[in-house]
Amino acid sequence: MSAATDKAWFVYLVRAANGALYCGISDDPQRRFAQHQAGKGARFFHTSPALALAYVEACAGKGDALRRERAIKRLSKAAKESLILAIDGDASAQYGVRDPLSRVS
Repeated sequence: MSAATDKAWFVYLVRAANGALYCGISDDPQRRFAQHQAGKGARFFHTSPALALAYVEACAGKGDALRRERAIKRLSKAAKESLILAIDGDASAQYGVRDPLSRVS
């Protein structure tokens, strides 16, 4: 495997000023959140600015992150809120990283 395929990717939720949740993927969610706050990238934040990086989940690679993003985007707002609240105590305190392998089936 090359270094590019070994790189961790993340799926994240950003809360907008109007309470809406935006779901995206990045190899550096902190940098991407800063871009959203600066008005760069997603048009989603043109009408309501990005307020908080609400949820970050580590994925094994870009393909896994894309699949997880698709699944999260299909969830209702209530289910997304539950996902945010379900971040367990073993997760990184820095930005709520949740290890997808820690989920109990």
